[in-house]
Amino acid sequence: MNIRKIVTTVEEIRTEGGRQVTPAARIAVVAAVIENPWAGQGFVDDLAPGIAANASDIGAVLAPAVLDALDAPAEAYGKAAVVGLDGEIEHGSALIHTLQFGDHFRKAANATTLLPAVEKRGAAGTVFDIPLKHITDATVRSHHQTTEVRISDAPHPGEIVIALAAAAQGRPQQRLAPLSTER
Repeated sequence: MNIRKIVTTVEEIRTEGGRQVTPAARIAVVAAVIENPWAGQGFVDDLAPGIAANASDIGAVLAPAVLDALDAPAEAYGKAAVVGLDGEIEHGSALIHTLQFGDHFRKAANATTLLPAVEKRGAAGTVFDIPLKHITDATVRSHHQTTEVRISDAPHPGEIVIALAAAAQGRPQQRLAPLSTER
């Protein structure tokens, strides 16, 4: 796995709807810009060797990094892959939709739910939204949220941006009734 760079962002929301958020709502994103292991090979029928060579390693790098950046226990999480223009969306999906990748984050966050994801293909500077859901109960509405990410110089045509996001809470000032209250 060839990592060109790692980008870390932490957002702190201190007021929402004109009211103070206490404690401040934190969302962290850690993204690695990696060389696409299938770039330049034309259509690759069997992605398994590239998955085996890369998915676990990138998960092992990103999972502890995003939790360290969050600096609080994670309550919501998500993942993303943005493939450069010389690749296929399937290349990003192949890396992030595996237990070899996702289980690093699940174990580190003590999570049990499906890790929500977004995948897309785009040029450098493509904006993407990472969906987040509660780490143990996907029906908890307060934790259904997104965070917007953009890396100005990535992905290059032969690269993939792989990102993990974690939130220390649900949406600031959330007021929706629990899903269980609807009939």
